[in-house]
Amino acid sequence: MAKQRLSDILAAADVDLNPYEALYKHFHTHPELSLQEKATSERIASHLCQLGSYEVQTNIGGYGLVGTLKNGPGKAILLRADMDALPVKELTGLPYASSVTMADADGNEKPVMHACGHDMHITCLLAAAEVLARTRNAWSGTLIVLFQPNEERGGGAQAMVDDGLYSKIPMPDYVFGQHVMRMRAGSVGSRPGTIMAAADSLKITLYGRGGHGSQPHQTVDPVLLAAHVVVRLQGIVSREVDANDLAVVTVGSLQAGQTENIIADRAEIGIDFRTVKLETREKILAAIRRIVEAECVASGSPKPPLFTPTRRFPPTDNDKHVASQLAASFADHFEDFDGDTPRTNVSEDFSTLGTSQGLPCSFWFIGGIDPGLWDKGQKNEIPMEEIPGNHSALFAPVIQPTMKTGVDALCIAALTFLKK
Repeated sequence: MAKQRLSDILAAADVDLNPYEALYKHFHTHPELSLQEKATSERIASHLCQLGSYEVQTNIGGYGLVGTLKNGPGKAILLRADMDALPVKELTGLPYASSVTMADADGNEKPVMHACGHDMHITCLLAAAEVLARTRNAWSGTLIVLFQPNEERGGGAQAMVDDGLYSKIPMPDYVFGQHVMRMRAGSVGSRPGTIMAAADSLKITLYGRGGHGSQPHQTVDPVLLAAHVVVRLQGIVSREVDANDLAVVTVGSLQAGQTENIIADRAEIGIDFRTVKLETREKILAAIRRIVEAECVASGSPKPPLFTPTRRFPPTDNDKHVASQLAASFADHFEDFDGDTPRTNVSEDFSTLGTSQGLPCSFWFIGGIDPGLWDKGQKNEIPMEEIPGNHSALFAPVIQPTMKTGVDALCIAALTFLKK
């Protein structure tokens, strides 16, 4: 069967996306934080069961779940979506905006929003599951649809693997996933090799000696120490990393003290850094430690700093052979496909589902920005930086054509390797 026929297979399925638009709005209105995706998982499981074709297994690595559709001999394809939301107060003004609050892992009540598009990922995969179930006469093999918890904290994929995922489902031949991004809706982008950077986050506790704000000579001020550390960290990428390499170091939080006239006894810095090469990651880690320890000595800190890793994301590397096969199928189906989309410093834990088993992976992006708004930015009618992206309180993918594109991309990817 020629590749051109993949589009015809999708057309023949004739799945109405209107109910899925309503389902997307439900997920958007009812977001749940990482490790708390209980209601989301239950709604997904219920929908998969209603399709009638999938063997559904729940509570894998937390609230992770999987649907398996066996349809004769052939390859096994795993399609993945993530489920968790972010502690962000939504400012989109949409009629289906979230007003949810939840207690985070530390017990603090936080506003919650699907600011990264995982609600779109869920809905696209559920719709793709129906399309592929309806077109079973056109393909042969095994389809696995996986809904992963706790992507935002970087632990969900590994937790599912550690909980025996691959003893519960057939071992896939290929692992695929996608992410809605700050791109023109209707567009699809991928690339062979590394498409997303690795990410590390850590908290660093700096120790001082507290006292009265009027008598700083009797103290070791952790705020001043932290300020020096933050400034020095900015020189790592600009002065220690090869200009042809890719790296970012960000200090995302700095917390110290409770009031104006008291010098605190400690400060805490939250650092996030992104790399592509393992040797660059090691270089940055060593530089962070060197700078922090040296500044503590320079300030007379009473005890060494405490380094606490908080999360780690692997790089997302697309298998070159698989990516090229998908690129041919995508280019044939989509009018707006970029097979050499720019690599990004955004990170994902998706690839753990494949690399933990030595399986080839491929990951791609779909656009979520209203085409009219995007085109205005491209024409300099509005500043491009005013178009909200992932993790913004204003991020709101336009439902169509984003959803149709996401559903088609998942189906085309699966059919590329399952079609008869």
